[in-house]
This record gives sequence, C-alpha cells and structure tokens, in this order.
Amino acid sequence: MNAVTRWDPFFNFNALQREVNPLFEGAAAQSSNTESGLTAWAPAVDIYENGNEFVVKADIPEIDKEDLDIRVENNLLTLRGERKFEKNISEENYLRVERAYGSFSRRFTLPNTVNTEGISAQYENGVLALHLPKREEAKPKQIQVKVATNNN
Repeated sequence: MNAVTRWDPFFNFNALQREVNPLFEGAAAQSSNTESGLTAWAPAVDIYENGNEFVVKADIPEIDKEDLDIRVENNLLTLRGERKFEKNISEENYLRVERAYGSFSRRFTLPNTVNTEGISAQYENGVLALHLPKREEAKPKQIQVKVATNNN
C-alpha cells in the first residue's frame, strides 16, 4: 500500500527563504551601525475627542523643542521634527541601534469644527500634546425640554 503524502507547493520556497534570510540580516546589522543606515520614522500618535476639543498626543522622546515644527494650514495639521543621532558616542561603541533617528513628518486633516486660533501645545516627558478646541457652534449643547401640563 502506498502512503499518501500531502503536497505543499510552498515547501521549496520556504526552505529557500530560511536559507537566504540570514544573508540579509547580516547586511542590515552592519548598515545599522552607521548614520547612513538609519531609517525614516514616524512617531506613534493617539487622537481623541471630548465635548470641547480634539486632543492629539505624539510620542517624540529626546527631541528638542527647537527641532519641532507644528503648523495648521487649510485644515491640515502638520507635525515635523527631527531626532538627532548622538554624535558624542563613537560608532564602534554601539552594539545595537534599534531606535529610529532623523526627520519625521505627520499630517492630519482637521474637521471644520476646529478653532485653529485656539490651538495649544505642551511637551512633557517625551509626549507632545496638542489641544484643538472646537468652535462654539460645534460644541454640544443641551436643550431643556419644557413639559406642558393640561392646566396651562
């Protein structure tokens, strides 16, 4: 009786990939020790809304205030900045470089309800917090309901 063997069309491809991957990993490790090997990055951002404003929080540790550029033009919020690679440490002293360095840029379309004149920004503990207040006409309003009685 012949045994049934399940055919896997990707078996040879997966074996080849396992053999080739270490070649690229070695090249990537060598290039990550130089500033030219650094990759572009974008900070993680949370955006939420409450009754009076939108809040944008971006994780941008170790960035000087002078290296930040925050603009609003045509309902488009742009965050730009740069995290600089530490030049005072010799490259041969690095054993591993995993954090991203260099310039970043993030853009977000703002709703028409944002009062761009009232936007404020705070930078604390590596977190940039932008407060984008809503226009008065966009804020939620509570409407009182009057109950009429049959006697009135």
